[in-house]
Amino acid sequence: MRPLSLLGAALIGSAALIAGPTAHAADYPTKPITLIVPFPAGSGTDAVGRIFGAELGNILGQQVVVENKPGANATIAASYVARAKPDGYTLFVTTNTSHSAAPWLMKNVPYDPVKDFTPIARGGNLPFILVVNPKRPWKTVGELIADARQHPGRITYASGNSTGIVAGATLANRAKIDILHVPYKGTPQGLTDVVGGQVDFMFTDLASGLPFVQSGQLRALAVSTAERSAIVPDLPSMAESGVQDFDLNSWNGYFGPAGMPPEIVAKLNAAINQVVAKPDVKKRLAGLGFDAFSSTPQTFSQFVGAQLDLWGKLIRDAGIEQQ
Repeated sequence: MRPLSLLGAALIGSAALIAGPTAHAADYPTKPITLIVPFPAGSGTDAVGRIFGAELGNILGQQVVVENKPGANATIAASYVARAKPDGYTLFVTTNTSHSAAPWLMKNVPYDPVKDFTPIARGGNLPFILVVNPKRPWKTVGELIADARQHPGRITYASGNSTGIVAGATLANRAKIDILHVPYKGTPQGLTDVVGGQVDFMFTDLASGLPFVQSGQLRALAVSTAERSAIVPDLPSMAESGVQDFDLNSWNGYFGPAGMPPEIVAKLNAAINQVVAKPDVKKRLAGLGFDAFSSTPQTFSQFVGAQLDLWGKLIRDAGIEQQ
């Protein structure tokens, strides 16, 4: 047998390099997948992520392990994922906190929300509601605003994520009131103190806040969007409550590190769309206050870029300074 020429050997080597990732992608996944959540256990994103994780595991035939890495406006988790190997075994379920708001709220964000991630799919929306301690006298947003005007600097609001920060600052800006911001590491801690009376009110996602409202531990005054939510149709919008140009919603989506193989992205996107298409899963998620839907990776990528610009404007308009 004649020995291979140097050119022939090089061509075979190149073919092997090209076929390697493709073959790997075809076999994916061959081991458990880690799904990083940037908020504490008990948060809305955590609850939704665990449902998606279990369903994805069933579809893909491998366990999906949820790991919480809360703190610093979701940038701790985002930085971790951005540095991970782009092989499809480290995924990120996150919200506008890490990818739309943190780059405008913080001076030194250690990642690029567009360049350092691979968009996989939208997950849905987490509508927010304004909740107050039921011992407070306010039955409407208008009553809260009137009281704040009479007592500047005395009424406090909690936040556990960027949407809560921006919503509170936007209310103060639109209503021309002086209210005191009390930040928390996550939504559950903030809600605990609103329930306990240490803080007066909070903008929280429905998934986290609705159980407290249903049990009577909190009173809901409005949804944070321009129109009413189909999930809580009895709650007025902020516009109906007298606060104009107020429309805040928290989006949810799935990413991996930059440079993931397209075949793995396509497989994960198809699996996420399968989860969303299940009527029983959509019903369970709606029960948590989560509006589930999905997208292609391409449309999600465009959405992420547009939301980064939108939240920059919202934060500038609210007068929030970078920390």
